[in-house]
Amino acid sequence: MIAGVDEVGRGPLAGPVVTAAVILPESFKLPGLTDSKKLTPGKRQEFDRIIKDQAICWALGEANLEEIDRLNILHATMLAMQRAVAKLSIKPHKVLVDGNRVPEFSVPAVAVIGGDAIHDCISAASIIAKVHRDQLMKKYAVEHPHYGWQTNSGYPTKQHLDAMLEYGISPYHRRSFAPVAKLIEKHER
Repeated sequence: MIAGVDEVGRGPLAGPVVTAAVILPESFKLPGLTDSKKLTPGKRQEFDRIIKDQAICWALGEANLEEIDRLNILHATMLAMQRAVAKLSIKPHKVLVDGNRVPEFSVPAVAVIGGDAIHDCISAASIIAKVHRDQLMKKYAVEHPHYGWQTNSGYPTKQHLDAMLEYGISPYHRRSFAPVAKLIEKHER
């Protein structure tokens, strides 16, 4: 029982950081499975359904804006990873984490640089986390349409940065991130 873990949303200026943990059966095969960033939105949606249907178990973890601003994005990501693994309905024997750092788990864990392109369980986690976070950002975009979150997912695109200048900061912005913090400081003068 090996769980793959990945995150999405470390770089955006808005929204939570989302992680997923996935345990796949040994027989799992999905041609084209890879890092979520290398797939089209439609292919991610298709794979998300297949993975959730065929996985032994899967779970999501999040760290909210307050946690990101209080802990910093790295520590908030580690917390979200711990939450995802803790929510799995079956305790894994080992955890494979995409990247170069591993949070404390109650089982052995290994960091795998580029793991989302190497291990199916990490690729699957990457896809589930990305689909979930993109859906959240589309929901937030309905409330705050100016920022273009339905397409930029909160990343600092020109449209997003221009909208921040024109409309200010939303409740979903990460106040500790430099572009947001500078804008807040400018308005407090």
